[in-house]
Amino acid sequence: MLLLTPARFGDHRGFFSESWNKKRLADAGLDMPEFVQDNHSFSATVGTVRGLHFQSPPHAQGKLVRCGKGRLYDVAVDIRRGSPTYGQWTGAELSFENGRQLWVPAGFLHGFMTLEPDTEIIYKCTDYYAPDCDGAVRWDSCGIDWPLDGITPVLSEKDERAPALDGFESPFLYEGRAA
Repeated sequence: MLLLTPARFGDHRGFFSESWNKKRLADAGLDMPEFVQDNHSFSATVGTVRGLHFQSPPHAQGKLVRCGKGRLYDVAVDIRRGSPTYGQWTGAELSFENGRQLWVPAGFLHGFMTLEPDTEIIYKCTDYYAPDCDGAVRWDSCGIDWPLDGITPVLSEKDERAPALDGFESPFLYEGRAA
């Protein structure tokens, strides 16, 4: 995973930012894959949890995630069998204000929790959505320190029924390199 903060150029009217520039990242030594699909999700309620989701091979997805409006806590969990960091998670607050982006490689669970009402998340994907490869792991089974602070999570039926990590058979294999 990688946390990116694209530059913003502002004045009295607001700001301009290149939220994605493949050449600029390559010049900085970061070789990002090709993106083929953009997704945009809206959550009206604080405490909405979406995830932890993945898309299995042969349609595994890497995601470059940012917040278009509001504020959210974004997480990724390594589920590559044999990885020295299997089951470990990382999280970052993404907001419209901070402009941060999180790169979530294929082989990692992805999820988020909204911290403000009417929050929007926007993300680029390295493969197309494939319903037969869609999967999930229970949001509260990976030891993630979610910023609940008395908030009752709002979940979809799919996410409520997802299996726990400890009983999950991952379709991903660690190939001896960092993500």
